[in-house]
Amino acid sequence: MVKICGINHPAAMAAAVDGGAAMVGLVFYPRSPRAVTSDQARAVAARVPERVTRVGVFVDPPDALIAESIDAAGLGLIQLHGREDVARVAAIRARFGLPVMKAITVANAADLDQADRYRPVVDRLLFDARAEAGADSLPGGIGKAFDWRLLAGRSWSCPWLLSGGLNEGNLAEAVAITGARGVDVSSGVEDRPGVKSPARIVAFLDAAAAIDPERPAAPRAAGEA
Repeated sequence: MVKICGINHPAAMAAAVDGGAAMVGLVFYPRSPRAVTSDQARAVAARVPERVTRVGVFVDPPDALIAESIDAAGLGLIQLHGREDVARVAAIRARFGLPVMKAITVANAADLDQADRYRPVVDRLLFDARAEAGADSLPGGIGKAFDWRLLAGRSWSCPWLLSGGLNEGNLAEAVAITGARGVDVSSGVEDRPGVKSPARIVAFLDAAAAIDPERPAAPRAAGEA
């Protein structure tokens, strides 16, 4: 299962949807180079079919922003990528009645223990690399991988995704080491921060298809190699 995150342009959305992505992420965090407004999200999400889950990515959001974004983009899942504690995650899940995915940022083995605290109040977990501390740092989409060996042999009682520094070239290795059944990519399919490459999206989805024979390869237009 592949999630293409940080989509902010119709061409990138088309590549993700036509290529077979299971989830597409829209970032509602103003500091991100991938951020979308409600109007932009509405336009970009308009062509997403029901089979593809629209994920809203938030960082310590107020309820009003979540509500506005759900209405604009028809979100099917809320991703929380900030410092939200267990009580706040539970409150968001209860108020909006949508599945919630909590990002766990990882730098060492002890960080994985956080997942057990959140498990009772989430539907999915996402493991991402922890950003360097600093006023200008972003909580995700930084193109950095953590030590994948930390996840080897670990399991949780809910679905989880691997994120952080993935691209078409290292995806197979990452999945082999971690055993991930779902992956999330953002900067790894970009030409520069915030600018998705449709060609790299297709390449990533093709790489995923190559290691998951049950997932169909991306459809091709007539005459396309």
